[in-house]
Amino acid sequence: MRTILFLIQKEFIQIFRNKTMLPLIFVIPVVQLVILVNAATFDMKQIDMTVLDSDMSASSRELVQKFRGSPFYHIQKASFSLEEAEATLKDNTADIVLHIPQGFEKELFSEKETDIQLLINAINGTSAGLINAYTGSIINDYNQNVLIDYLGRDFELPVEVNSRYFFNAWLDYNIYMLPGILVILVTLIGMFLTALNIVREKELGTIEQLNVTPIKKYQFIIGKMLPFMVIALFEFAFGLVIGHVFFELPMEGSYAVLFLFTVIYLLVALGFGLFLSAISNSQQQVMFVMFFFMLTFILMSGIFTPTDSMPEWAQVVNVINPFAYFMKVIRMIILKGSGLADIQHEVYSLLLYAVIILSLATWRYKKVA
Repeated sequence: MRTILFLIQKEFIQIFRNKTMLPLIFVIPVVQLVILVNAATFDMKQIDMTVLDSDMSASSRELVQKFRGSPFYHIQKASFSLEEAEATLKDNTADIVLHIPQGFEKELFSEKETDIQLLINAINGTSAGLINAYTGSIINDYNQNVLIDYLGRDFELPVEVNSRYFFNAWLDYNIYMLPGILVILVTLIGMFLTALNIVREKELGTIEQLNVTPIKKYQFIIGKMLPFMVIALFEFAFGLVIGHVFFELPMEGSYAVLFLFTVIYLLVALGFGLFLSAISNSQQQVMFVMFFFMLTFILMSGIFTPTDSMPEWAQVVNVINPFAYFMKVIRMIILKGSGLADIQHEVYSLLLYAVIILSLATWRYKKVA
């Protein structure tokens, strides 16, 4: 135990002496958290629209006014040519074209039905889907107003839908993204810096001085792991504070459960970093290997879309992705208030993962007897 404490003390001294590492640990994650939470969003806050009103009737103007009154739409151009309207899609000056055909009002009141055309820029499928949903909602609202005006004020729709959203009532994308971004930043601190720290000692030659001492393998691994676990937990707590102060992040679950699972997750993340450093001989080599795993794990973690929507083969591969476990659990605890009973599968899976990866890291660490 005394040997491990001396190793931990040595690691903290080495970390705080490194002027390059301090900004990586304390400054960059905070800046990234504040910027990325606002930047990495699917919210459509401004939809540029081109209007092609070939009817020029009171009803068509009323429909256009519905879009003008929405805070999400910006009607940047009114056109009288379909080719000109389509050109605004091609040069990316418009996200959607609203085409109201000639005879719109006449058919609406004589035939009781009419058509309009929506041309949506679908290069980004997700954005196109949201634009279509927003636009459909406004058109449905217009339809209801027409029915009420045509059939009388006492007319009631046969089915009235009142929606209630659980766990994120206001559909605030920031509080959905913040836990995911926090997972990535905490992992970067734990996994990335741990791997670089050991490989840097290999390059400087100081690792050889430790190898000839009577320090055992497990003592070396624990001494290397615990300082970065403490730093990662501090970063995690600081990130939660930023989330509460700047983004009004709710906390429906237990902090004890959240930090307990974070410790288990960090055992895996730090063990992964230690294992990669044990099989690498230079910082450049470990950075390339780390980049491959980090990019793959992040994109398959479910940060933007649920992992259940992935193909079956991807879900099978995702079993070895520690990001996916933490990404799911942190949102469950913070937004849903899940307890240990709700996340027991993820807890047991990561505990097994931690035992395997730390055993591999200890086994691969080459020490001179």
